[in-house]
Amino acid sequence: MGTPPHELFICGVKKIDKLILKSFFGPFFLTLAVVIFIFLMRLLMLYIDDFVSKDITLVTFGRLLYFFAVLTIPTALPLAVLLSSLMTFGNLGEFFELTAMKSAGISLTRALRPLLLLAFVFMGFSFWFNNSVSPWANLKAYSLLYDIKTAKATLNIKEGIFYNDLPGYSIKVDRKFGDSLTNLVIYKHNTSGVETGNREIILAKSGRMYTDPSRSYLVFELNNGNDYQEYNDGRSVSYTGTGIPKATQFLRNGFKHYKLVISLESFGLHRTDEQQFEYHPYMKTLSELRAISDSLQKDAVRASMGVAGSSRNYYNYHFKADAVVQAKRVRDGKWVDSLLAFTPRTSNPIEIEAQAVTQAQNMLSYAQSNIIYLKEKEKSSYQYDLESHHKFTQAISVFIMFLIGAPLGAIIRKGGFGLPVLVSIIFFIVLYVLTLLGDKFAKDGAWPVPMGAWLANMVLFPIGLYLLRQARIDSAIFDKDAYAVAWGKLKKRFKGLEATASVG
Repeated sequence: MGTPPHELFICGVKKIDKLILKSFFGPFFLTLAVVIFIFLMRLLMLYIDDFVSKDITLVTFGRLLYFFAVLTIPTALPLAVLLSSLMTFGNLGEFFELTAMKSAGISLTRALRPLLLLAFVFMGFSFWFNNSVSPWANLKAYSLLYDIKTAKATLNIKEGIFYNDLPGYSIKVDRKFGDSLTNLVIYKHNTSGVETGNREIILAKSGRMYTDPSRSYLVFELNNGNDYQEYNDGRSVSYTGTGIPKATQFLRNGFKHYKLVISLESFGLHRTDEQQFEYHPYMKTLSELRAISDSLQKDAVRASMGVAGSSRNYYNYHFKADAVVQAKRVRDGKWVDSLLAFTPRTSNPIEIEAQAVTQAQNMLSYAQSNIIYLKEKEKSSYQYDLESHHKFTQAISVFIMFLIGAPLGAIIRKGGFGLPVLVSIIFFIVLYVLTLLGDKFAKDGAWPVPMGAWLANMVLFPIGLYLLRQARIDSAIFDKDAYAVAWGKLKKRFKGLEATASVG
């Protein structure tokens, strides 16, 4: 007895699901790796000047690249889903596998189901990643990048120029041959915080410079020179009768071989406390962002409510509380004056006018400073609120990119890295530009924060639905032959109209 037809159909559908998933994951991981690599190259190009000539170990540099690679995953995920889904269904359409599925009774919607479920998984992963991993990676990456940028450059003494990056020393050499130096001049400055000038000068005809194995100290082995030190007996400086300090005495110590050891503690990488960077919205989870945004909005409301009370100090006239009731009984036309309490400081009209102008200017300055303060509070609130929305928008964009890529691949029926890559880059650029545009308007307060945050998704989601509809009806919107046929029909119609006009 043979296998029932419905079981054969189910078995075939499962094989098709495996085929689609297998053809999807190859381009997906490749695209994800390429996009992460491109973003890392962008990072190197932006901060190449900060990396060059810094004494950074390969381990530290590798940690920096690792943290920024982690950060690029949420950004790279929509493009990877878009390109891989487009290539998957483009290959299926190019080799008529989609046509075979439809002839076997499998609709396009059913063929999309395995990748649709996978898109939902990626969407949930993106939200979790943005909310849990990205704040940690941002904190680690940008704190390490700050430490690298603020680290001093490696020791580089040039010929004929005083080198002053070593704290407490100024060093000049006439000639430099690798580690060998000639005609050295070394000034030792006072580092106790009291300005006393150069207390010690070392002159040497030749020497050698190197660092110890731990790279913690710089060693100068000097030959044939003198060490000049200002004599100080510990007593206060005495002056002559003219008020000019008495001539000081110097001690000269000649040497044939002298070793000077200088600490390199100020060089290299010094880690900063990471808590100094936790204030940034990128370092916060969704619950923390919402709490900070609500706190900033409440502070702005309290500050705006307190402006009216504080501004009373800039006025001489004040309403009397009990006068409001009495004013109802005033009928002689001068009841307004009875509502005001004013005690003039002077009877001189000119002084009163000057006083009024000064108080008006003070009130204007007070109002302007409060406006600036409230606007900054609102902008800070917008930034935190915007970042909390992006936890969701970046996750939703993964699904929207799938909704665009899969139907588009079924329509253009072209696989490989040619046309799909071009189309994917165009849609990704549109997503990126719309996101930046919405963020700018939202941060400036020109648009509501939800509108700016969701602008890109609101524009691209209808496009995805339209492409899905066109793919289900086997639209030929990307078929050049269909446009050629339509153009031929249009030309025939124009020729027919011309012929009718000439006959008439």
